[in-house]
Amino acid sequence: MSVAFGTQRPRRRAFKWVAFVVAGLTLAACGRYAYERREQWRSDLESRCMSSGAVQMSRYVQRTNTINGPGTCGMDYPLRVAAQARGQVAYSRPQTLACQMVPTVDRWIDNVVQQAAQRWFGATVVEVRAGSYSCRGIRGGRSGRMSEHSYGNALDVFAFVLSNGHTVLIRQHWRGETAESGFLREILVRACDHFTTVLGPGADPFHYDHFHLDLARHDPRWTRRVCRPRPETVQMLQPAAPSGGFGWGFGRQGTTIR
Repeated sequence: MSVAFGTQRPRRRAFKWVAFVVAGLTLAACGRYAYERREQWRSDLESRCMSSGAVQMSRYVQRTNTINGPGTCGMDYPLRVAAQARGQVAYSRPQTLACQMVPTVDRWIDNVVQQAAQRWFGATVVEVRAGSYSCRGIRGGRSGRMSEHSYGNALDVFAFVLSNGHTVLIRQHWRGETAESGFLREILVRACDHFTTVLGPGADPFHYDHFHLDLARHDPRWTRRVCRPRPETVQMLQPAAPSGGFGWGFGRQGTTIR
């Protein structure tokens, strides 16, 4: 009896200690989150966008419940977006975005992506494979500075599906001198005219297979933009005129397409 009793007491103490540590960590996390607040400019930007009428609710764009937490993650007016450009370009799955991202993506698609698709392929983009809201740190971590994805203020684009059935994959088609690579380079470089952050293959090891587009505030006056790779370092291609109706060619271009 004495042996059994003697072995149980340390176990009970160990269990109590583990429970105490877990409870302490939980309270610490709750306390940390309690003092964290989203930056005010994020709420202001969402509110101005919603009140401006820049986004109209439809079967493609719908309001959903406010997202608060964990921590600073979330949006005041999250939108569930099934398609962009007035329903003409569908997402492979619905995206959760902050209001300001929706008209910005629309303008990029209308003024850059569709024009480039017509120039390079004689077709239009009908679907985008993408990702959006995710409560996480930059580069997927759980510590350090939070990603713009945590606020619905970013979109990751992986592929484009054309009206002729062809799919352009960033992972597969960025390199080389093909119509696909010419198309992708053009729309990435020109995305810098619409978003404050644009990252793609060559920016770092994490963006080899997708474009990251966001509306982060890099300075109080909204004048600074982060575009990587830098537009002037991207080797641009120029689509050649079709010959005999058998597809589109391409050629080198020494200057950046803007």
